[in-house]
Amino acid sequence: MCRIFSPEEDCEVIESEKHSHVFYQAEPDIWMVLVVEKSKDNESTWRCGALQGILKEAHSLFAMFHGPIRTSLDRQPSAELARCHLRTFLTDYLSDFHVGKKLQFPTYRDSLKERGTVQMLTVSREVALEVQSLTTVLGSCLGNVTCQSLVLFEDLLVSTTLPPDDTLNLYTYAVLRLTPRALSSNASSWSYLRKGTSVNAGPTSSSSNGTTAGERPLLREKLSKGKDGFVAADFATTEVRGVVPLTPILWFQQAEERMYLCIYQHKSLTILLLIPASSLINGEEGIAHVKKQVLENASQKIVTVEQKLTRGWGGENAYHVAGYRYLLVDPDRRVSRASPPGKVTTLSKDSLLALNRLRQEVDLEKSKYKRSDPCHDKDCEVCIRTKNNAWVIAKITRGRELYMALEKGGETLLYASTAVEKFSNRYCEGAFSTD
Repeated sequence: MCRIFSPEEDCEVIESEKHSHVFYQAEPDIWMVLVVEKSKDNESTWRCGALQGILKEAHSLFAMFHGPIRTSLDRQPSAELARCHLRTFLTDYLSDFHVGKKLQFPTYRDSLKERGTVQMLTVSREVALEVQSLTTVLGSCLGNVTCQSLVLFEDLLVSTTLPPDDTLNLYTYAVLRLTPRALSSNASSWSYLRKGTSVNAGPTSSSSNGTTAGERPLLREKLSKGKDGFVAADFATTEVRGVVPLTPILWFQQAEERMYLCIYQHKSLTILLLIPASSLINGEEGIAHVKKQVLENASQKIVTVEQKLTRGWGGENAYHVAGYRYLLVDPDRRVSRASPPGKVTTLSKDSLLALNRLRQEVDLEKSKYKRSDPCHDKDCEVCIRTKNNAWVIAKITRGRELYMALEKGGETLLYASTAVEKFSNRYCEGAFSTD
């Protein structure tokens, strides 16, 4: 039987005989619920924190395009428009999780990945100066009005001028739909999503409340790269303009501003240029002027940055640390770094299951502690020997988190502790060292 849920209760998961209901508080008094069907095969393989990450990501992206749900409900208490927008948006979002006819959510094999974080590209000082020069030019494309920007290489973030939360939301959207890999492939490049053919939701017809098929930013067929290098986004945001525009307007909550989004690509480089909507009176004509300025003033810098990044790019194994399978998370900066997927697959099922269960316990403890003292993080360290003689480790220090799996049969606890110490000193500036 399913337990009764009270809105005042701090509840994350409700179990019934056939389903698990995973909760996420998206906005005050507004909860999102993900219903996961139970089976003998998957009951112990998915992690609540990873599933909540799906809900959090879906809500953040929805708010970036449509504004807060509460605002929509205040304007239309019947909630008809909010339901319509949520239905189509979430349908398109969840299409990335379709493999055949089934939805396949993150499982224990994703225990060394963290949803809701940005993956950064580490560059040399020389390249960093070139990138800084490029962002300065991009910021001045509108004269006296400062434009914001994100620069990505492959699926990694190179630079940003937005606050962390807004950076995360736009980065997530870019990796899902805008980078060259996302545009050229039917399968999403986002790390959590399953391999296989994505099943896109079909177009919807116009409804009585004015919602049209054009207002669906997650439909892949709405995005295409033009001959000028700019990516055309044939969809509209709502409540801002009555005519379907070519350039979307996004709402950035941390920056507290609406901005036009222009996307430019050169080979593996993706530039997201954000223009304050209040600064353009003539809309699309102003956007055309900004694009012209980008092509005239920034083209050579874009080519130079792309060439230098390509020369220094070592592929997905560039950040692999020999002998380690790990995940490093900095929640305050919304940044993570992990072992490449190909390296993680070399771990045994027992190791990944044990690490997944350990992360589930850590998620639970973090949730309890934050409810009792939301202003402070609790340091902890756990080291467990698995059935297959591997070590799985979780260490949280001053808010930063490290998860690791070490498979060397017969090795001692001292070996595991020393390995973490060496990793911390060499790759984390000693953040997880005991000294």
